Amino acid sequence: MIVSLVEAKTWLKCDYEDEDSEIQLLVDSAEAYLQNATGKVFDNTNALARLYCRVLITDWFENRELMADSKTSDKVRFTLQSIILQLQYSTV
Repeated sequence: MIVSLVEAKTWLKCDYEDEDSEIQLLVDSAEAYLQNATGKVFDNTNALARLYCRVLITDWFENRELMADSKTSDKVRFTLQSIILQLQYSTV
């Protein structure tokens, strides 16, 4: 596990439990996305992988209504693409 539910909620500044299942889905999806994109399995000891998942989770959580319109921030997309390339070519 790269990011726990508690860590994700702290990062999102979410102190209620109403959306725990949705946030857990985002956590699981971010980790799967990272593994599929890099072909590598990361854990919580890799700071860059943790940051990547946190940024992706935040973008998905905060822009849930925008995802259907593909209005994800270009800055976020560029940042995530840069991080994914670094992780892809790193030695876990």
